[in-house]
Amino acid sequence: MALKIRLARGGAKKRPYYRIVVADSRAARDGGFIERLGSFNPLLAKDNEQRLTFNTERMQYWLQQGAQPTDRVAKFLASAELIAAPAQKNNPIQGKPKAKAQERIRAAQAAEEAAAAAAAKAAEEANAAEASE
Repeated sequence: MALKIRLARGGAKKRPYYRIVVADSRAARDGGFIERLGSFNPLLAKDNEQRLTFNTERMQYWLQQGAQPTDRVAKFLASAELIAAPAQKNNPIQGKPKAKAQERIRAAQAAEEAAAAAAAKAAEEANAAEASE
């Protein structure tokens, strides 16, 4: 059975409230779960300590048992320093930059390479001038 540590939505319409739960990966988002580990209230201010609460000991236990956190829960755990920060993923919805943006990126890279080459040439000429003296 593949276990996930994920968010289960609660609350009213346009007033979300999430429980952090351990559930079978095949279970529905708001369906049955194995254990409730904490809560997340996105409506509270970011500096409010009640915005994100969870039981650290139980979270570590489930991580040791092989439960995989979802992306959002992994960010929460990384901020609490329970796991390493997750690697950034490419957003498939966002896609790749368009042609003009790619041209700007290439132009910026070419300018950086030219500046580096000019600096290297200047340093080489300075070394040659010192050697000839």
